[in-house]
Amino acid sequence: MANKKLILQVDFRSGLPIYTQIVNQVQAQVAGGVLKPGDQLPTVRALAEELRVNFNTVARAYRILDEARIISTQQGRGTYITEIPPPKVTERLRKESLEALTQRYISEAMRLDFSKDELSEAVKNQLKSWKAGVAAEGNSRNEEQEIESE
Repeated sequence: MANKKLILQVDFRSGLPIYTQIVNQVQAQVAGGVLKPGDQLPTVRALAEELRVNFNTVARAYRILDEARIISTQQGRGTYITEIPPPKVTERLRKESLEALTQRYISEAMRLDFSKDELSEAVKNQLKSWKAGVAAEGNSRNEEQEIESE
């Protein structure tokens, strides 16, 4: 159980409180498998220094994560990602992560003065591009498999 480097990015201009950004990003990393059960997180003080935020902000985020049973703080030993949560919790974390990601995207786009129609069109175009890329990737994989089998 290595002391894994926690990678977080906080946006001080975002309308989202810093502690919520920390919670959302840790949840997303757990849901995405980046952080695994048993991984140790930095101490509250170390993370606060790294992010250049108030100690109490990180403490609040850790308290929320602890209450959600995503992390466990063991006095004198450190803070760890808990064992794999039940599927319902994992699905909830995934949905909350998507919601947070969407909020950040919309908040930043609105800050840049894009309209709702422009946002909607951009998302549609990106989904089309992504689907085309996935389809093309699948076709090239099939072609590679055919070449290998010859």
